[in-house]
Amino acid sequence: MYSKLDNQGNLITGTTVILVVSLILIVIFIINSINYMESENIDSIENDNVKYIIEDYKRNLEQLGRESIAEETEKLYHAHTIHDSRKEIKKIMNNKLKDVNLEYKKKYGIDIRSEVTSVESTDSPWKVLFKVRVKADKDSHQYNGIIESNSSIEGLKDPLPYAKLPKLRYNIQHEWDTIFYFQALSQYLRSNGIDGYEAYVGATAPLTIKKCPYDPYIHHGDGNTMNDCLKKGYFHESADGSCYLCRLDGKGVCPHYGMEVFIQTYIPWKNESVSCSDHVVFNDHYPGEKLNKLSPTSLILDDSHAKKYGLVRDG
Repeated sequence: MYSKLDNQGNLITGTTVILVVSLILIVIFIINSINYMESENIDSIENDNVKYIIEDYKRNLEQLGRESIAEETEKLYHAHTIHDSRKEIKKIMNNKLKDVNLEYKKKYGIDIRSEVTSVESTDSPWKVLFKVRVKADKDSHQYNGIIESNSSIEGLKDPLPYAKLPKLRYNIQHEWDTIFYFQALSQYLRSNGIDGYEAYVGATAPLTIKKCPYDPYIHHGDGNTMNDCLKKGYFHESADGSCYLCRLDGKGVCPHYGMEVFIQTYIPWKNESVSCSDHVVFNDHYPGEKLNKLSPTSLILDDSHAKKYGLVRDG
């Protein structure tokens, strides 16, 4: 009898121990699960924070790229020459990124190492593509990737005139939003054996890049459209013209999709010369004649450009 009671007691005790141990294990599991979920939540918040910082960094690249291009352009306007604009812009941009990375360290506590891997022309003549390798560390989180950013060149100075006619050799100046060629362009054309070079004495051109809103371009022949385009100094997309980066290097044409602008002449007695689209003046050198021979300010154009812009010759 006592033996049976002892066995029952041992059974109850063993069952109780198992239940208590199970309960303890369940409690431990619950606590660990709560801690894990809290840790995951903190990890998620920290990871989202890194993503936000990288997105903010990417947004800044557009303006930094534009500033780097503008600085390189200014070299031409201060009598320097440029041989590899892409390489030089990369240097300028990388120096800017060093300062920006220090700012992000102070502001966000994140370590960023970055380097511009390429500066490229795009399918749009109004934008330049920057590719930047970015490595970042914050706490236990890391980022490693290539960030691409397009920088607009609209509103920047046209580099081609000063690249083709460096100030150390030619009298070329700019004021307000106009480039004044004085004798420089006619001298350049004469040195290249162009007939009718005298037509470009005192010629002018727009200073800053402004995308023409009159698209398709054939509508320039409608009403007062062309006069307004010339007055406001608009630039036009052109497969024959050079892109902004190649303009910096002094190239009137290039393999990239580029732009063109009209060079305005004022000599009343010269009706024939090189066509006034800038890539023709600075590279192709094919002839044109005034659309209106009675107007001293009439554009000197070849038939192809006249057709492109919907312009008709008078007389």
